[in-house]
Amino acid sequence: MKRRPAVAGTFYPAELDKLNKLVDLLCGEEPTQKIKAKAILVPHAGLIYSGKTACAVYKRVYIPERIVLLGPNHTGYGTEISVYPGEAWETPYGDVFIDQELKEEVLKYTYAEPDESAHLYEHSLEVQLPFLFRYAEHPFRILPIILGYLDYDRARDFGRFLGSILQNRDALIVISSDMSHYIPAEEAQKKDEILISAMERLATDELYLKRIQYNITMCGFIPAVVGIEASKVLGARQGILIDYTNSGEVTGDYDRVVAYAGMVFV
Repeated sequence: MKRRPAVAGTFYPAELDKLNKLVDLLCGEEPTQKIKAKAILVPHAGLIYSGKTACAVYKRVYIPERIVLLGPNHTGYGTEISVYPGEAWETPYGDVFIDQELKEEVLKYTYAEPDESAHLYEHSLEVQLPFLFRYAEHPFRILPIILGYLDYDRARDFGRFLGSILQNRDALIVISSDMSHYIPAEEAQKKDEILISAMERLATDELYLKRIQYNITMCGFIPAVVGIEASKVLGARQGILIDYTNSGEVTGDYDRVVAYAGMVFV
């Protein structure tokens, strides 16, 4: 079983030549050194809106042969921890294969289930693939996991479980999330700074609580809790903000933006 692209031609160009040109334009110059990150946080809007922020992160980190993709569930389909059960994802670059060994390990977690439906129309993980192909120095495998609404204890517990099975494996955790949605840019930045501060300190309880307390519309806060907790097991000590921007910088409309953050956890 292979997943077909759901948002090729809308969130990014379906034609490989056009996609490569867009990614080259967004990514600009190459950095001189790469960071060995445990996890990264990257946005998932259409590439013309959030791709520059995503690439600011991807081009600075080493891409290993194992990638765990954690994204929020925008469609409502599937289970609360949906692990893609198939063999590969189709992309404009060719097929990228699922890490079967890692999949079987993750499915040992009590609440993780093999589920295709959460992945069929979900864009948050698919839009990461152009950047992974752009910067991976070797062939890589992915393990896509879509997360529904988990209470804090379960999100933390699953993150720690994920971290435990990634120990002694060369892997990168990709946390897919946009930040505040459809509010003025200035308000978005003030709200997002609260959550970014918590993530810089790896304070997942604070991230979870304040996201709800202040009604901050960060869609991937569950994947962030899971990914940060896993990175802590792997030895991460801090989160570093690489880039922060919003859709207004492309559209010119700063009254109703979606905001984007790029971070590394090391």
